[in-house]
Amino acid sequence: MGTPAPYYKQKTKTFLNKYFTGSKLDYKQIIAIIIPIFVDQAFIILMSLMNTAMISSSGVAAVSAVSMVDSLNIFLVNVFIAVATGGTVIVAQYKGSGNQEMVSKAAGQAITAVAVLSVLLSVSVIAFHTPVLNLLFGQADADVFQNARIYLIGSCISYPFIGIFQAVTGALRGVGETKACLGLSLILNVTYMLLNILFITVFDMGVKGLIISLITARVLGMAVSLFYMIRMNHSMQYRIKNALKIDFSILKKIMVIGIPFAAEQMFFNGGKLLTQTFIVQLGTLAITVNAISGSISMLFQIGGSALSIAVVTVVGQCIGNGSIMDARKFTKSFLGLSTAFFIFIAAVILPLFPYIVNLFSPPAEIIPDIFNLTLLIAITQPLFWSVSFVLPSALRAAGDSNFTSLTSLLSMWVLRVILGYVLAIPLKFGIMGVWVAMVTEWGVRGAIFWWRFRGDKWYRRKLI
Repeated sequence: MGTPAPYYKQKTKTFLNKYFTGSKLDYKQIIAIIIPIFVDQAFIILMSLMNTAMISSSGVAAVSAVSMVDSLNIFLVNVFIAVATGGTVIVAQYKGSGNQEMVSKAAGQAITAVAVLSVLLSVSVIAFHTPVLNLLFGQADADVFQNARIYLIGSCISYPFIGIFQAVTGALRGVGETKACLGLSLILNVTYMLLNILFITVFDMGVKGLIISLITARVLGMAVSLFYMIRMNHSMQYRIKNALKIDFSILKKIMVIGIPFAAEQMFFNGGKLLTQTFIVQLGTLAITVNAISGSISMLFQIGGSALSIAVVTVVGQCIGNGSIMDARKFTKSFLGLSTAFFIFIAAVILPLFPYIVNLFSPPAEIIPDIFNLTLLIAITQPLFWSVSFVLPSALRAAGDSNFTSLTSLLSMWVLRVILGYVLAIPLKFGIMGVWVAMVTEWGVRGAIFWWRFRGDKWYRRKLI
């Protein structure tokens, strides 16, 4: 006779109560926040993997161009996502304090700020796209460069649409409406995937097909997210006419989080962009190895990425209602859960590597390099990734934005950029040198964040 099922249920409940129940939030609420974000991240990452695989069918010039420009896209898009995150933190803290009127105002101001910023970025980059591409990727092959030009202009056109979408979903996450965020994300990403199948696989339109899919999906995503906020969400009472009224007192609170985080994202992703410039020096095959390995590495990060988003809502609400002990407890629990996810996913993905890499149809000679990079992160991510990415999200949700941003900037430029260049070019370790520098930077940055978390300065700044 085995142990009765109720025994396991009781043990599970005891475990969840111990690590995921606090004075104001219980484990059922925490799980309700995490699961939709987890499904959303899994879907986004899997779609990214499939889209990279589809564009790979158009040849190494296409996949190299998309990989190069996506580095620039991440650099730019994360600027307004940072401001949207500032909105998420302020909305979450007002939600925790029970001030519903300020929840509504903060959500509206966050959407307005992101909309304006994304339009300005879009227009600026389109106007100067040629010098930007020459500066960053001037050494790329001619066919790679032409594909990059088309993809960059198309991406810029889509910035305002994805910006508003991100601001809406950021506000919804702040109040814990993660199911709505999941639904909106599914609409955007399923549309993107289906259009990619149509334009890239069926019509063989390559990068042009990718752009048509991207703009169409993001326009639809923005339209549906605004419809939801205006017609279906009654808690935040969002109206377009109210969003046009600027409230500088609320904007200041959002920018206290948003501006340091935006600066961090610009310099952090600027560093990643700079590493792309010396990956370009290693040749088109090296760019392809980096692109495919990067896509596979995202699979490992599904759980960690979801928790780094969810912890902002949870810790923000804890700080808003004054539960510092809960904020500490939940942060530690999220770190442990994230590490467990990495170990589990690595155990699943590594045996399936031959099948996953075949999705990209890479040249046979680069498959060993892709495997070596995949093995490197499978070993190092459980050790370093969570404290390097989940923990600063928790610190930022408490208002500790300046310290987290400064730490990320310094570690990025000293370790990932400078060390990456030295290992890759003068010491001739190539793409492996870039990735070794990256995981070294995770470890150092994570150690600094853990030291900060053990003290009490990270929750001392009052935002509301």
